[in-house]
Amino acid sequence: MTTKLTVKRFRTRRVDLPPAAPIPVAPARPAARPRVLGDDAFMPSDSADGFGAGRFATAGGPAGAGATAPIATPGSPEAAPTEIDAIRREGLTGRQLRMARRLAQKYELPATSDFDAVRLLRAQGIDPFQANAVLEMVASGDGDGAGDGPPDGGSRALTVTPGGDGVKLPQTVKPAQLPSTEMRAEQAHLAEVVKIQRDIARRRRRKSLLLFARLSVFVLLPTFLAGLYFYAIATPMYATKTEFVIQQAESPAASGFGGLFSSTPMATAQDSIAVQGYLQSQVAMQRLERDNGFRAHFSDPLIDVIQRLAPDASETAAFKLYKKNIRISYDPTEGVVKMEVTAADPQKAVEYSQALIGYAEDQVDQMTQRLREDQMKGARESYEDAEKKYQNANLKVVQLQEKFKILSSETEVGLITSQIGQLETQLTQDQLSLAQMESNSSPNKARMDPLKRRIDTLQAQIAELRAKLTEQGADGFSLAQVQSDLLVAQADAQTRQLLLAQSLQAMETSRMEANRQTRYLSVAVSPVAPDEAAYPRAFENTIVVMLIFAGIYLMISMTVAILREQVSA
Repeated sequence: MTTKLTVKRFRTRRVDLPPAAPIPVAPARPAARPRVLGDDAFMPSDSADGFGAGRFATAGGPAGAGATAPIATPGSPEAAPTEIDAIRREGLTGRQLRMARRLAQKYELPATSDFDAVRLLRAQGIDPFQANAVLEMVASGDGDGAGDGPPDGGSRALTVTPGGDGVKLPQTVKPAQLPSTEMRAEQAHLAEVVKIQRDIARRRRRKSLLLFARLSVFVLLPTFLAGLYFYAIATPMYATKTEFVIQQAESPAASGFGGLFSSTPMATAQDSIAVQGYLQSQVAMQRLERDNGFRAHFSDPLIDVIQRLAPDASETAAFKLYKKNIRISYDPTEGVVKMEVTAADPQKAVEYSQALIGYAEDQVDQMTQRLREDQMKGARESYEDAEKKYQNANLKVVQLQEKFKILSSETEVGLITSQIGQLETQLTQDQLSLAQMESNSSPNKARMDPLKRRIDTLQAQIAELRAKLTEQGADGFSLAQVQSDLLVAQADAQTRQLLLAQSLQAMETSRMEANRQTRYLSVAVSPVAPDEAAYPRAFENTIVVMLIFAGIYLMISMTVAILREQVSA
C-alpha cells in the first residue's frame, strides 16, 4: 500500500550555511535487500520524467567502467557554479525540477534553487530522476545511524553498496504487512452477504415447497378427483339434436310494411320464444313424465350417483335435472329453435325429442286457435244477424202484399195510370169532336147527345180511377198508402240484403285472416339415435375444474395477504 508524498511549501532564498556533514554510508550487504522502514516512500516510475533510466554526465556514480566519480561536497564554491551550469544545459523539465526540489526539502538539503537541489542530491549519491530515486533510511545491523534520519520522525537511511562498478542506489523493499482494517471489513461484509444469500435461498426453497403443497391440496388433488370421476366413473350420456322453425301462412293481400316483415323471422319471433319457454317449463316436464316416464329413466341404478335422480326426489330437483338434460335455444337471426336432449339411452333421447316436438306443435296450435276463433266468431255472428234481419224484411213485404192483395204497388199504380191516360186520350178526342159539331150552324143533335154522354162517362171513369190512387177503398186502404208501405218494406229488404252481402264478405275475409294466423311447426333436423356418447367431456371438464379451483385459491390467497398486510401495518 502506497501513500502520496506530503508536499511542504517553501521559499527559496540564498542563505549562508555551514558545510553539511557527509551522510554516513553503511556497508553494503550483498545477501540481503535493503529494508524500508515506514510507509511514506513514493517513487515515480522509470519513465515518469521522460528520460528513462539513463544517467547524466553531472550525476554521481561511475564515470566509466571500473571508475567511480567523486562525490562533490555541497556548498563548495569551486564546483557549485560549474555543476549548476552543466545541469542547466541538460534541459530538465519543470516536473523534474519540482521533484528534485521536493526530495531536497524532504532531506533538508540547503538548496538555493531547483538546479542547486539537483546538484546537492547528486552530490549525496541520489538520482531524483530514476524509479528508485527515493532514498530510504535503512537501519544497519549494528545500530549505527539510529537517529540519523530526517528530523520529521520518518525512518530513512542512505544505503550505498560499493562494488567494482560504482555506487548502487538503494532499492525499495515491501515489508510484510497484515490485512488492513478496510480489507477485513470488506471480507466480513462479503461473508455476511453470502450468509444472507444462503438464508434467502433457504427461505425461498421452503416457501416454494409450502406453495407446492398448498397447490397440491387445494388445486391438484380436486383436479385429479374430478378427472378420475369424468374418465372412470361418470355414466356416458347420449345427445340428440333437433332443429325446427315456426312458420305462418302467407297472405296474398299483404302489402306495405306488413308485407316486408311477413316473410322474415321477426314475424314468428314471439311465437318461437313462447314455444321455447313452454318446452323449458315445468308443465312440459310433467307432461313428459306422464307420457314417457322421465323420472323412471333418470332414477335407474345404472346411472352414477351424481347424475342419478333419487326415487323420492322433489319436483324442484326433478325440474333442475330436466333443465340440465333438455337444452333449447333460439336463434333470432335465422328464426330456428335448436333443441338438444340428453339421456342415458340413445332410443330414449330420440323418444323424448319426438315427444317435445309434438308438445311444441300443440302449443303453437293452441296459441293461434283463440285468435282465429275470435276473428271467425265476430264475423259469423254479424253474418247471422244480417241474414236474420233480411229474412224479416222479406217476410214483412210478403205480409203487406197479402194484406193489400197487391203483388206490387208500382204495377198497380202503373196500370191505373195507363188507364187514366187512355181515358184522357179518348176524352180529349170526344171533346174535340163535340166542339167541331157545335161549331156548325145547324149541328146534328142526334149525334151530339151520344157524344156528350160519352164524354161524361169518360170523365166519371177518370175521376174514379184517380180516386183509387188517393182515396181509401172498401178495405180501408188507399193505393198511395199501400205503395208507401210496400216501398218501405222493399227498401228495408234491399238494405238487409246489402248488409247480408257485406257480412258474408267480412266473414270470408276473417276466414282468410284466420288461415293466415295459422302457425306451422316445420322440423328442419329430425332427431337421430347417436352411436357415441356426447357427455361427459372428460378433458374439457377436468380443465374447467382446475381453473375454477385455481381461481378460488388465488382469490383466497390474495385476500389473506391483503388482510395480513393491513393488520401488520
